[in-house]
Amino acid sequence: MHALIVYESMYGNTHAVAEGIAGGLRPLGEVRVVPVHEATDDVVAWADLVVVGAPTHVHGLTRASTRKNAIERAAQPGSELSLEPDAEGPGVRDWLGSLAKVDHKPGAAFDTRAEGPALLTGRASGSIASGLRHHGFKLVAKPESFLVDKQSKLVAGEAERASQWGARLAADLVPAS
Repeated sequence: MHALIVYESMYGNTHAVAEGIAGGLRPLGEVRVVPVHEATDDVVAWADLVVVGAPTHVHGLTRASTRKNAIERAAQPGSELSLEPDAEGPGVRDWLGSLAKVDHKPGAAFDTRAEGPALLTGRASGSIASGLRHHGFKLVAKPESFLVDKQSKLVAGEAERASQWGARLAADLVPAS
C-alpha cells in the first residue's frame, strides 16, 4: 500500500506530527511525507491513503493573512521560533480548493492546535476532513488534533502519539487474517 501524508507547517510542529504518523504507517508499505505545494494531483493519484494536516490559525485552517502573521511573529526580535522552509508557500485551504476529485480513496485529517478545549482553540482538522469528503475521499478515522504549547512548541509526547495514531490507521486498513 502507498500512503501519502500532506502537511502545511509554519514552525515545524505539523511537519513533526506528519513524520510521526509516517512512522506508524510504514509497516503498511511505502510512505511519502510532502509539503502541501508538492502534493500534485499525480502524487495524490499514486497514494492508496492520503492523510492531510495543517496548523490551526484563528479557530480553523490558515489563510494568507494568518500565515503572514506567523511569519512576522517568527521574525520578531528575541523570537525562538524558526520557520519551515515551505512556510511561505500555499496552505492546505488553497490546496483543497484546487484538488481534483477522487473516487472513495481512503483519507484522514489532522491538525496541530493550542492546548485547551477545541471549542475555545478551534480545529483545522474538521475543515480538512470536510474538504477531503467534498473531493470524494472516504474518511477512515475521525479528525485528530495534536497539541502545541503557548510558545508554539509541540507538547512532549505528541510526536509519539502521532506515530501511534498512524499505526492505528494502518491496522484499520489492513484486513484481518
